[in-house]
Amino acid sequence: MKTNVANVLIGAAAVLVVLSMSMFIVDQRQTAIVLQLGEMVRVESTPGLKWKMPLMQNVRYFDSRILTVDSSEPELFITAEKKNVLVDYFVKWRIVDVKQYYISVGGDETRARIRLMQTVNSIMREEFGKRTIHEVVSGEREKIMTVLREKTDADARKIGVQVLDVRLKRVDFPPEISDSVYRRMDAERKRVANELRASGAAEGEKIKADADKQREVILAEAYREAQKTKGEGDAKAAATYAAAFGRNAEFYAFYRSLEAYKQSFKNKSDVMVLDPSSAFFKYLKGSGKPGK
Repeated sequence: MKTNVANVLIGAAAVLVVLSMSMFIVDQRQTAIVLQLGEMVRVESTPGLKWKMPLMQNVRYFDSRILTVDSSEPELFITAEKKNVLVDYFVKWRIVDVKQYYISVGGDETRARIRLMQTVNSIMREEFGKRTIHEVVSGEREKIMTVLREKTDADARKIGVQVLDVRLKRVDFPPEISDSVYRRMDAERKRVANELRASGAAEGEKIKADADKQREVILAEAYREAQKTKGEGDAKAAATYAAAFGRNAEFYAFYRSLEAYKQSFKNKSDVMVLDPSSAFFKYLKGSGKPGK
């Protein structure tokens, strides 16, 4: 009895082992290839539980997501002007034909990456050699990336790979050329700055001269108006004096004499030497005698 139970347990365990070796799961992010004695039997691209022959068949999995190949360091290329430029780039790709991918590169992702980098490098040298630095840096950069993607994709299809994008991250000069370019740019910026300062100084002098001219004109106009107003006032005063003189000449003469006395004896320290019979004392003579 015990022997039968043991046999049943052993048999059940063997069945479980065989079943476990017969099943495999394909993730939605993967594609699987079933191999039998090293030969490809079938491709499993749909996710779920799959079956295979135990012991005789094995499974290899491949990532079906978008992968990236990034240049480890900038590479040197030559433009149509025989100028060196450093280019940093990356490639977006994915496996679309697992069977062809396995046949071409043995399913080795490293070999696939090397193949893609060699293709991009070759096409990039060809495209850069047709263009000037300006076209490479900005003028036709988008066009270059489009050509790179199309040509690289056409070659990558041969190994079961689709190239989705090729991007130029940075296009720059080598350090020795960059220093020269920066020095030239710095000198140019300084020259422009000096020209702007000189132009500003000239414009400032022009504005200052114009302001001085306007000031002189305004002062001259004000002086002319002041002199005109003063002349008109003097004329009116003279007319008033003349009218007053015409009405009472004796009173006018007396008033003028009083004004002269006031101005003459304004300070106590003033000294005057005059003849007593002078006309200056006309209205002072006998001023204290009543009736005269």
